[in-house]
Amino acid sequence: MRIVSGIQPTGNLHLGNYLGAIRNWVKMQDEVTGGGGQCLYFLADLHAISMPHDPAQLSANTREMVAALVACGIDPEKSVLFNQAQVPAHAELQWLLNGTARTGWLNRMTQWKDKAGKNREGASVALYTYPVLQAADVLLYQATHVPVGDDQKQHLELARDIAQKFNNDFADEGAPVFTLPEPTIPPEAARIMSLRDGLAKMSKSDSSDMSRINLIDDADTIMSKIRKAKTDPEVLPSDKAGLDGRAEAANLVGIYAAMAGKTVDAVLAQYGGAGFGRFKPALGELLVETLAPINARFVSLREDGEALDAVLAKGALRARELAAPTLSAAYQALGLVRF
Repeated sequence: MRIVSGIQPTGNLHLGNYLGAIRNWVKMQDEVTGGGGQCLYFLADLHAISMPHDPAQLSANTREMVAALVACGIDPEKSVLFNQAQVPAHAELQWLLNGTARTGWLNRMTQWKDKAGKNREGASVALYTYPVLQAADVLLYQATHVPVGDDQKQHLELARDIAQKFNNDFADEGAPVFTLPEPTIPPEAARIMSLRDGLAKMSKSDSSDMSRINLIDDADTIMSKIRKAKTDPEVLPSDKAGLDGRAEAANLVGIYAAMAGKTVDAVLAQYGGAGFGRFKPALGELLVETLAPINARFVSLREDGEALDAVLAKGALRARELAAPTLSAAYQALGLVRF
């Protein structure tokens, strides 16, 4: 079993990243590597340049993201942790796969439509071909499984379509060049919403810092954000059905459940009938207790730029070694001469 997954280095990780992806990365790392499999986690810095960006900030964010991932529990000795830019095979394979991908397939990508908006003529070609690079990211390593959320299912389906067409068109019968990766949706993946709007995802791009819990927030900041989080005047219900139509209440209860490793009904069995004056402090204390070790380690790690660069360099070396056979097979299948 080989897991491959990436994250864009766009700034500080927040609680939504941690509960929705990173915590499950750590769990998969321990389970998969313990069973003889392998996990590759990468910082998608090549994807980041598909949108306007500040070069200096991208470099800083990449190192900061490494510190955050390691602080959260990603172990560079267990997993292959690297950034795309140090593994040229990602960009090379994307170009090779561009010959197989079809414009009709890319035109149907909903994220392309959403990110390009009405100004599609002004969007970068990199944004348009972003899904082909995503396909290269996983096909390059013969990934067997890729963790996906609802917003990434379509991109993994595209990767499978590209792999299948490439194998059909160019591979010898019975000897496919690419493995068709399967989606894996971690059962504990939590969808964390904004503290200011229970219908919007918690996001780094939200202009209000009060909308999210950053993994670098100190205890006082966390307690303040939870205390000021938007709620409603009703008490908490005794079961999950009672949260219907109460987006902000459902979000806070969901955060507590995810952090405590409980079901929503179990949380409501404990706090049903209580007001937010009682529930919010309990949630804040749980967050502080859980995130404090991550915060402390992150602050320590991000001060050592040389150590972070060494982590990336070591991971990139391993990634290049793993990528080489697949890239070579793709070149050969296409009839391209390399020495």
